Amino acid sequence: MFDFSYQLKLLPDKPGVYLMKNSLGEIIYVGKAKILKNRVRQYFQSSKNHSEKVKAMVKNIAEFEYIVTDSEIEALILECNLIKKYKPRYNILLKDDKHYPFIKITTNEDFPRIFVTRIIAKDGAKYFGPYVDVSAVYETMELIKKIFPIRTCKRVIKEKGDITRPCLNYHINLCTAPCAGFIDKEDYGKTVAEITNILNGKDSMVLRQLKVDMEKASEELEFEKAAALRDKIAALEKIREKQKIMTGSFENEDFINLDSDEMDSCVNIFFLRNGKIVGREHFMLENTSGENKAVIISQFIKEFYGGTAFVPKTIYVPEILETELLEQWLTMKRGSKVELRIPQKGDKKNLLEMVKKNATATLDQFKLKLMQDKALHKETLKDLAHILNLEDLPHRIEAYDISNIQGVDSVGSMIVFENGKAKNSDYRRFKIKTVKGANDYDSMREILTRRFKRGLDEVKAIEEKNLALSAGKFCVFPDLILMDGGLGQINIALEVLRNLNIDIPVCGMVKDDKHNTRGLIYNNEELYLKKSSNVIHFITRIQDEVHRFAISYHRSLRDKRILHSILEDIPNIGAKRRKELLKKFGSIENIKKASYKELVDTDSIDTKAANSILDYFNKASSKND
Repeated sequence: MFDFSYQLKLLPDKPGVYLMKNSLGEIIYVGKAKILKNRVRQYFQSSKNHSEKVKAMVKNIAEFEYIVTDSEIEALILECNLIKKYKPRYNILLKDDKHYPFIKITTNEDFPRIFVTRIIAKDGAKYFGPYVDVSAVYETMELIKKIFPIRTCKRVIKEKGDITRPCLNYHINLCTAPCAGFIDKEDYGKTVAEITNILNGKDSMVLRQLKVDMEKASEELEFEKAAALRDKIAALEKIREKQKIMTGSFENEDFINLDSDEMDSCVNIFFLRNGKIVGREHFMLENTSGENKAVIISQFIKEFYGGTAFVPKTIYVPEILETELLEQWLTMKRGSKVELRIPQKGDKKNLLEMVKKNATATLDQFKLKLMQDKALHKETLKDLAHILNLEDLPHRIEAYDISNIQGVDSVGSMIVFENGKAKNSDYRRFKIKTVKGANDYDSMREILTRRFKRGLDEVKAIEEKNLALSAGKFCVFPDLILMDGGLGQINIALEVLRNLNIDIPVCGMVKDDKHNTRGLIYNNEELYLKKSSNVIHFITRIQDEVHRFAISYHRSLRDKRILHSILEDIPNIGAKRRKELLKKFGSIENIKKASYKELVDTDSIDTKAANSILDYFNKASSKND
C-alpha cells in the first residue's frame, strides 16, 4: 500500500467529500465527512475494525483527493451527485435504480390532460404515484379513459379561445371536445375532479353516484345508458382491486427494512400512497459482509432517493445513522418536511416487520437460485471445456460483435461472462475510429487490437506498482474468446493475438439458415452441439447478448443523431441549449410534454427559447391532428 502520511497531514478540519482512486486514476469510492481529517485517516489506520469490503478497497487505493464544502449537508449533496456520476465499484450501487412512473393531471391548464410521465416538476400540475408496476399504471389509464371522456391531445386549449374541428375521439365518445367549445371549463373540471378523487383513493363517492345513475337509467328504460354505466362501474371496481388499504392514514409513506446473511443483504421497500400499498421493490446488495445494518440503510436511502423523483412525507426504518442530516437533505428534495421514523409498536411496527419478512424470503430465494445457477453453470463450463479439449475451465469468456446499418456508424461490442454468468460491469463498447464504411473484418481487427493492447499496458503498469490485477479494466484476459461469425472473424482474432504474443483459444459462433445458433467453429472445424444440451443454450445466450449489446449501442448513436437533427429545426435553440435540453429531459418525447415552467427552469433556456420550443411542437401537433 502507498504511504499517504504526508497527504494525511494536509487534510483540513472541515466538512467535505473524498474520492479514492486506484493506480489507473479511476474513482473506486466516494464518501463524505463532517471532518475530513478524521474520516479519511481511519482508512489507513488499524484494519481490525474494517469490513471485508473496506479492506479490499484500501488495498487498491493509489491516491485520493478531496473537496471542501461549507457544510455537511453540502457534502452529502455532492457525495450523492458524484456517486451517480462515477458509479464507484466500492459504493453501494442500486442496479435496479429507475425513475418510477407517475400519473400526471395538468391542472395548470384550462382543460387538463392526463398521461403517464417519469419526470416530476413543480409546474402546478398534480402527480400521483410513483407506481412500481408499470403495466398496472397503463391499464389504470385505459380504464380511466374508458370511464371519463377526457382529452389526450397535446393542443393548447384556452376557454373562449380559437374553435377548431373535433377529432375522432369526440365522435367515438372518448372526449367531450373542449377544442370545439362543446364543453365549458366548469363542467370539464367536474370530470377532472372525479378522476382526482379516484387516484386519491376517494372513489366511494364516484362509485355511489354511478350506481345511482345506472339505477335511474334502468328505471327510465334507458337500457343502453344503464349498460354503459354498468361497464364504468366494473372498470372502477377493477381499479380499486389493484390497491389494498393498509393504514388508517392517507399519507405518503415508505417502509424500508432488510435482512442480511454472512455475505449479502436484501433491502425491501414498500410504497404506501394515500394509505394504500401501490407497490414494493427489492434490491440485492452483494458483498456487505461485516457492514452495520444502520450503515447499509443510511447508504441505501442516499442512493435510492438520490435517483427518484418523489420523496414521501414519512420514511419508516428499523434503525439509521445521521438522522437529522438525512432528514434535512430529503426535505430539500421534497420541498416540504420529511421525517425518518423508527416505529416502536403498533401498525407501523407490524408493517415494518412484514417488510423484513419479505426481505428474508427474497434473500433466501436469491441464495437458492444462486446455488442452482452456480451448479448448472459449472456443469455447462465442464461440458464446453470437454468439447473444445481445453485443459482448464473457461471461467472468463469474452464475446465480440460488429454492428452497422447500411454501412453507417460501425460499432463494436465486447461482453463478458464469468463462471457462466453475464458480468455487465465489464461490458465495453467501441466506436470504430480507423475504418470507413461497412468493413467488419478491419473493424474487428481494430477493436481487438485496442482491447488487448490496452490490457497489456495495464498489466505492465500494475506490475511496476505491485498492485492486484483487479485495479484495471482490461488487464484481466479471458480464458476463451467467442466471435459472432465464422472462419474470417476467427482468423482476424488469431492474427491480433499472435501479433501481441497472446495465447487464448478462439471459437466462432455460427447460425443456421433460420438465424438460430447452430454450433461452434474451433481449429477450422465445426463442432456439432446437441440442440437440447446446456452448452448450446449457453452459447445461444452469449450470441444473443453480444448481438443485442452491439445493436443497442448502434441505435443509441442513431437516436442521438435524430434527436440532434429535430432540435436543430427549432428557432433560437443552438448547440448549448440542445445539450441542456437532452441532458434534462432525455428524449424528444419528454421535451414535447414539458410545460413552459419546466422549460424555463432548464439551464440556458430563457423565455424566448421556451416559447420557440412550445410553438414548434404545437404547430407540429396541429399538422398531425
